[in-house]
Amino acid sequence: MDTMRALRVDNRAAPSLEVTEVPVPEPAIGDVLVRVEAASLTPTELGWPSTWVDRRGVARAPSTPCHELCGEVVALGYGTFRFAVGDRVYGLTDWYRDGAAAEYVAVEARDLAPSPASCRPVDAATVPLAGLSAWQALFERGSLARDETVVVTGAAGGVGVFALQLAREAGATVIAAGRAAHEGVARELGADEFVDLSEPGWPKRVDADLALDLVGGAVVDELVTASVARRIVSLVAPHDAVDFFVVEPDRPTLEELARRVDAGTLRPVVADVVPLAESDRAFAATRGAAGKRVIEIA
Repeated sequence: MDTMRALRVDNRAAPSLEVTEVPVPEPAIGDVLVRVEAASLTPTELGWPSTWVDRRGVARAPSTPCHELCGEVVALGYGTFRFAVGDRVYGLTDWYRDGAAAEYVAVEARDLAPSPASCRPVDAATVPLAGLSAWQALFERGSLARDETVVVTGAAGGVGVFALQLAREAGATVIAAGRAAHEGVARELGADEFVDLSEPGWPKRVDADLALDLVGGAVVDELVTASVARRIVSLVAPHDAVDFFVVEPDRPTLEELARRVDAGTLRPVVADVVPLAESDRAFAATRGAAGKRVIEIA
């Protein structure tokens, strides 16, 4: 187990992706080494500064993308005690370290939790980043309460599919906003109403306590200009009058999300599954299907 296959990205100006052989990482203090079963990607991550530099700002390419994973613990770093070899885990890798589009990845144990027992690894791998983002946006930043109304833009995307379900379970009235083709899946996941973002004047149809922006650009401009909601939270980009934030790892919430998946009240939505050998094409996929794209490590 000296080397492994991994998806590597190089050339920040024009990212080039290739599956190649690299050394298996050594777990550092507080780390676990995970044999990756599945890793989920975020389409925009090749543009994140953390993909290309470390925390000191020093270039670190080529790097391995994909920061959501599900897999099995195969080794422990010095001082790591929370997990044991053989445990199945899921969670996030640090933005400034190599991700999980590889056969093995070293992850801080504090950023992992026991994975849901009731679903496949490819399903579980869609939950950590997207599920945490939805939870933190709705409840920690947005303070969503029972009987309030929330509108979710980009409702059929990776984060949106969890936001709809979590908001419904919290007793809110849920308005999904997105592409017309996604109305069916949005209603299936808990939306009480649906708004087509391509229709002129769509903000006039929305009156909410909280808006969760997962699109950015002109959509968030319209949310602000039309005063669609009294509180607006965005995960896309900073904007005046909007609470913008970046998701943070949180084990207790990962444990709660896994509990809900196992209880059947939270359903992962997989847009597509790509084998590691063909994972260089995963980031070039066209938009269309609801949910998240997953790389399966066989």
